[in-house]
Amino acid sequence: MSKNLTTREQDYSKWYNELVVKADLAENSGVRGCMVIKPYGYAIWEKMQAELDRMFKETGHSNAYFPLFVPKSMFEAEEKNAEGFAKECAIVTHYRLKNDPDKPGKLIVDPNAKLEEELIVRPTSEAIIWSTYKGWVQSYRDLPLLINQWANVVRWEMRTRLFLRTAEFLWQEGHTAHATKAEAIEESEKMMNVYADFAQNFMAIPVIKGLKTETERFAGAEETYCIEALMQDGKALQAGTSHFLGQNFAKAFDVKFATAEGKQEYVWGTSWGVSTRLMGALVMTHSDDNGLVLPPNLAPIQIVIVPIYKTEQEFAAISALAHTLVSQFKKLKLSVKFDDRTTQKPGFKFAEWELKGVPVRIAIGPKDLENGTFEVARRDTLTKEVVLNDEIVNHISTLLDIIQEDLFNKALNYRNSHITEVNSFEEFKTVLEEKGGFISAHWDGTAATEEKIKELTKASIRCIALDQVKEVGSCIFTGNPSKGRVLFAKAY
Repeated sequence: MSKNLTTREQDYSKWYNELVVKADLAENSGVRGCMVIKPYGYAIWEKMQAELDRMFKETGHSNAYFPLFVPKSMFEAEEKNAEGFAKECAIVTHYRLKNDPDKPGKLIVDPNAKLEEELIVRPTSEAIIWSTYKGWVQSYRDLPLLINQWANVVRWEMRTRLFLRTAEFLWQEGHTAHATKAEAIEESEKMMNVYADFAQNFMAIPVIKGLKTETERFAGAEETYCIEALMQDGKALQAGTSHFLGQNFAKAFDVKFATAEGKQEYVWGTSWGVSTRLMGALVMTHSDDNGLVLPPNLAPIQIVIVPIYKTEQEFAAISALAHTLVSQFKKLKLSVKFDDRTTQKPGFKFAEWELKGVPVRIAIGPKDLENGTFEVARRDTLTKEVVLNDEIVNHISTLLDIIQEDLFNKALNYRNSHITEVNSFEEFKTVLEEKGGFISAHWDGTAATEEKIKELTKASIRCIALDQVKEVGSCIFTGNPSKGRVLFAKAY
């Protein structure tokens, strides 16, 4: 198959859009701004879901499900949150259609079916969940409340991009309630660390843990913890956030509990989430001009076996050997596919599985049968080697671990070589345009300076790194005193 992908150097954005479609991950739908996630793309998302779900449950969380619709008055209860999401909200105003009297076969909104109160299609679920928690929390014995939901949300977007920015997307959102401030902060930090572990060990994406500035903070939060990743084009991508909500939502929805001493106090809250945006991060961190490159831990198919033959007899002998291999791999819980389609030639299959990022390809031809060998190809390095029959299962099992580690290290080396310290605004602009990546620079801590830099350069403060070194310096823009460097970047 001909891939005809635009190269990353020619046009990174076009390369990304083409790859997502050609690799069968997703496509634009008939609904403006929304996407269809195709089976292969959804299989990757399912693997992400399964691993995250396991990690959430290991840390004591349970899954639940809450309504898609939020009454407008409920949504307005926490003012900062409502204000922060107002411009992105889709609203349901009517509950019925009727036949159009002027156009047979067409429908119109029934003007007599106006809702007494408009319903917001959830952009996030704090309002509906905290209004529910009011009935669930009575005393300190009901705490902590550790709930997660897997759901879809809607945030109306004018300029959309598959996985990265769509009007509807899939995500998980955790919402927890605690008896003390310290416990809620601990929870917020814990979930940021869960996300970081997942990104690094499962997705092979290195991330920087940090805090958002006040202007970049989640609407209604006291503190936002984040993990930031760097894509191959030098732009940053927020890969996950965890918010310490203080008592803001508890006060808005009157969620109180009786302490052991019998006093009435407001609970302390957190919320945290990652979305199908991670699919975009995965594509842009590892993939190349030949197509997807998937880390073995996330690949729906880790190993593909392709037969090369001329006669039916050869095909039968190769198939028998391939089926033996398949059963051996499956015993090791490895996902393997024997591509025995007779409608496509080996060259087509090689190109297709390369495009789809399958980590390891095994080719078996008549000579391999004779010699007791296999040809093994790595997707990440595009290298090939010949492996003996007796060694193949152990070799591949080890190789998958090596590929996982190599992909992480490659991304880490790229990220580390694209963190640049600058000490003037001119230097800042030069590095931003010519090199990209994270720029470590002094900032005076004011929202006005942050906004001005963003306006002039389109670069925002991605985070104040948790391991920030406290050092006295001068802001690169105003020259005013600074307590430490923060990380700027252009971002998705």
